[in-house]
Amino acid sequence: MIENKNIIGAEEKAVLVGVVHKQQTETQTNEYLAELAFLAETAGATTVKTFIQKMDRPDSKTFVGKGKLEEIRDYVRAKGVQLAIFDDELTGSQIGNIADVLGIKTIDRSDLILDIFARRAKTAQAKVQVELAQYQYILPRLRGMWKHLERQGGGIGSRGPGETEIETDRRIVKDKIALLRRRLAEIDKQAATQRKERGEYIRVALVGYTNVGKSTIMRILSKSDVFAENKLFATLDTTTRKIVYEQTPFLLSDTVGFIRKLPHHLVESFKSTLDEVREADCLLHVVDISHPAYEDQMGVVNKTLQEIGAFDKPILTVFNKMDLYEKHVFDEWLDEEVKQDLLRQLKQKWQHETNNNCVFISATEMRNIDELRQTILDKVKGLYQVRYPYLTKFY
Repeated sequence: MIENKNIIGAEEKAVLVGVVHKQQTETQTNEYLAELAFLAETAGATTVKTFIQKMDRPDSKTFVGKGKLEEIRDYVRAKGVQLAIFDDELTGSQIGNIADVLGIKTIDRSDLILDIFARRAKTAQAKVQVELAQYQYILPRLRGMWKHLERQGGGIGSRGPGETEIETDRRIVKDKIALLRRRLAEIDKQAATQRKERGEYIRVALVGYTNVGKSTIMRILSKSDVFAENKLFATLDTTTRKIVYEQTPFLLSDTVGFIRKLPHHLVESFKSTLDEVREADCLLHVVDISHPAYEDQMGVVNKTLQEIGAFDKPILTVFNKMDLYEKHVFDEWLDEEVKQDLLRQLKQKWQHETNNNCVFISATEMRNIDELRQTILDKVKGLYQVRYPYLTKFY
């Protein structure tokens, strides 16, 4: 049923749909939809309009209610829109009901993220992880997705497949999930063996929200050709490099970025990738300080680290993109002395919050990179002293 085919074609026109409700403010909804637009762009779609509905809770049948759905239908018909993307996870019946009214392809944030992951997966491990997450996403939505697939084939209002065929598909999907889990378990064993073979070296892992500059920092610190671009989830597969500073070796790993509302199936299927984080001796939490919601993003990362059991490790917070922060926050007419005072206050705040475990850099401008290297070196040496107090070769 799934062949890792992209659900979004090149330059498809899309509308985005979000809901303001009791658990989500209008400000939050706007932030989430801005991120959803970036996700859509990463997948190859062009956002032409955003719809927001205010209600106590999302409608169980159509998510946004009949009236709003008809408003969206009229717009997509008039503008020739091919895709509707909903910011929250939809049930199978909601997908089917919405597609029936809109007459176009309908997906939710989880489906969109899975599509991006499928495009980005390069290694056998990442491909199996994504495919497993896709099947886990589909299983509870089979009935609604049957209607959804019929719509794409032009069968609007045509008769459904019947219980026997749905049950057959359900068994096929369950068998496929079991097969992928076995395959992933074998890959996990190989990956665990590789991690053990790294031996006595201290391991440092880069973590952070997606698109904060982890891969750029990885490239600078390791002086290696690591892929980086200004799109979400540029990195799926963990990259590990051996680095030596002042005759002190350690391993540095770049890991997949986190994001709000990350599908739990992805977290589960990417367990082996997240093992790099769990088994690291020290974490570099990279933060895009120029982002308006950078503190919320830090919260998402910290919550994810808690969920995977990695929050108790030594963490160095790396506030990246200081050049963009100053450009966005400071007006041209602002006195230089005032700027420096504001920067001092910012740094003092986070030095207090992180117990002096933070560095402020600009990776693109190579600002404070020497300070970052020295701070990492000091932490690595300290970890070697704790682990091997009887050795002196690493420190």
